[in-house]
Amino acid sequence: MRIDANKNEIVEKDLSYKIVGILFGVHSALGGTYQEKYYQRAVEIALKQAGLKFAKELSGDLLYKDEKIGKYRLDFLIENRIILELKAVPVVDKADYLQVRAYLKSANLRLGILANFRGKSLVYKRILNPCGS
Repeated sequence: MRIDANKNEIVEKDLSYKIVGILFGVHSALGGTYQEKYYQRAVEIALKQAGLKFAKELSGDLLYKDEKIGKYRLDFLIENRIILELKAVPVVDKADYLQVRAYLKSANLRLGILANFRGKSLVYKRILNPCGS
């Protein structure tokens, strides 16, 4: 896990641990062979059961010099604090990581979690935006 150098603490520690636990629970129940949309549906159910507030497939504006130039879509925004991006691919690559960084920057948030369900075990990465609020 990454440590916030400014505060010497883990960013969104309790909430992110809860989310990661949910992700492991979904992977444990379903395994690692399905399409991403099925993991999204299962994660949605698990988030509801955990009592977490979230928005699914939230659309945001992409701005350049305060002008809208496009849109992006988040898989999940949890408690208005953490972006959760799900994948079901053989290997998460740098583009996936950069995608979450761009979402964090656009949304002005500190923490994103990139989770890949494909394979024998869940693989996740906490991604920090040092400029987020």
